[in-house]
Amino acid sequence: MTRVSGLAALIASLLGLLFASYSTFDYAKHLDRRLHDIHCSIIPGAPPTDSADACRAAMYSPYSALFKESYWGGIPISLFAVGAFTFFAAFAVYLLVAGPRAPRKAIGFFGIIGLTPALASLVMLTISITKLGTFCLVCVGIYISSFVLAGSAIAGATVLFAGRIPGMTVSGPFEPPRTHGASRSDVGWLLPPAWLVALGVFAFTPALVYASAMPDHRPYLGNCGTLKQTQEPANALLHLATPRSTQAAILFEDPLCPTCKAFHERLVAEDVMDKLDAQLSLFPLDSDCNWMLTEPLHPGACIVARAVICGGSQARQVLDWAYANQDDLTKAGKAGAAQLRSAIEQKWGAQTLRCMDAKSTELTLNRHLHFAADNNIPVSTPQMYLGAKRFCDEDTDLGLRYTLAQLAPEVLR
Repeated sequence: MTRVSGLAALIASLLGLLFASYSTFDYAKHLDRRLHDIHCSIIPGAPPTDSADACRAAMYSPYSALFKESYWGGIPISLFAVGAFTFFAAFAVYLLVAGPRAPRKAIGFFGIIGLTPALASLVMLTISITKLGTFCLVCVGIYISSFVLAGSAIAGATVLFAGRIPGMTVSGPFEPPRTHGASRSDVGWLLPPAWLVALGVFAFTPALVYASAMPDHRPYLGNCGTLKQTQEPANALLHLATPRSTQAAILFEDPLCPTCKAFHERLVAEDVMDKLDAQLSLFPLDSDCNWMLTEPLHPGACIVARAVICGGSQARQVLDWAYANQDDLTKAGKAGAAQLRSAIEQKWGAQTLRCMDAKSTELTLNRHLHFAADNNIPVSTPQMYLGAKRFCDEDTDLGLRYTLAQLAPEVLR
């Protein structure tokens, strides 16, 4: 391995370690069940930002951690990167210090195993493109570091196996070198498997330490309140059951609430939404219909809520459409009712507008709001109740699968 490729591998490993450490630190901070700022910059050392939507979406996604049903939040995959990059940094230092006397098998091992972070990054990059549709900049930093590391490892091994090290002639990649002058040491065949085991130890040790140090979240689950009544007297709530439904639930949602959208998408991504025998109580945070507010938090939410009610048997499809097009509908809502109504008519037809203007629809939405008020529901969304027990806000993101495994394991089967 040349000094240039060795130095590049070391720098890439250290940068990968830095970015993976940022990601792990951000994840671990949330174990106190509170909301925190997160780092989201490709520039090492840049201050955290509280507007890092892409990084937060990646953190809350099903792909950010393993064993989520066994541990609250799971074991973040960035922990494995922390251990792996530490190993590669140490190995790069070893090769740099050894210089021309570095064993050929060590360089060959590094050239092959140095590809593994890049392969893992390709998998995560594909998930970011196809599943998340967004890029976490800290993750991008890990991807770039992985690719540079792989390129450096390959370059170093290629130079050696091509026989271009001064004073050396090589007839095969794993044959003993024939040197002229300074000799390059060789090692037995037991060391490469030992190095592979060492890589595994480095990669898994941080995860094991993390798991052993995690707090027990079970005492906090389901202790965030209960409903006084689980049935609306006039049966006005929307029923979103499917043939797969197994767990009774009540959802309080605002179709123009970004947090509701994120929570809904997590339920869908975790294959949980279709297993809920859910009653939907629309709770638009819009003073146009919600008397509990003095000014609208989400202008136009009342109009979209009426459209969901008018969906009837297609209410779930209308809700999904509202979440999928939330940015455009939010802009339309701020521009005025006419623009928002036009968007709804274009998708769902003039009959939906007539239904939205009907007195019965206004009454139904009012009953939804009264159901929330009668239950002393906090004026915030989303909220989910399993039966009468409230699902704590802190458990709707990182701890979703763990909490469901404890309170409603049937929805995860």
